[in-house]
Amino acid sequence: MAAGGQSRAVAGEAQGDTLVVKASAEIETRVSMNDRDTTKLVPADRVVPGDEVIYTLEIRNTGAAPVLAPSVRFAIPHHMRCIADSAAGPGAEVSFSVDGGRTFNLPQNLQVAGKSGRLRPATAADYTHIRWQLKQRLNVNSVAFVRFRAVVK
Repeated sequence: MAAGGQSRAVAGEAQGDTLVVKASAEIETRVSMNDRDTTKLVPADRVVPGDEVIYTLEIRNTGAAPVLAPSVRFAIPHHMRCIADSAAGPGAEVSFSVDGGRTFNLPQNLQVAGKSGRLRPATAADYTHIRWQLKQRLNVNSVAFVRFRAVVK
């Protein structure tokens, strides 16, 4: 099974701009070089349940003007479960959705219906989407990177 996301295009939410977002999925692998073990990222071409995948989104402004505080969202692949506290991006506020990307909030404010139908606090396994709100403008021909980790279900 492929992790999904290798060079996958994702829409930016910022209005009136030209954001190009590419997602890549990688796994960490250990390699020995000169009697030293190091960790290397390789494309997640084949994954099995339990594998941890690192998703990196490259956000590029290809427009003719800077984009003030761009926002980018990403749907977590259905066969993946987000790892709590793994979503990050320099200078970005990260929020999550548990309703298919319709609304976003901080983890401590999210709730979902439990088995009994009563609301319970959401966990990272409930997340359907992640949104990164960059706090700084993204200049013309500039790139920002954001990342999260997920486990194959």
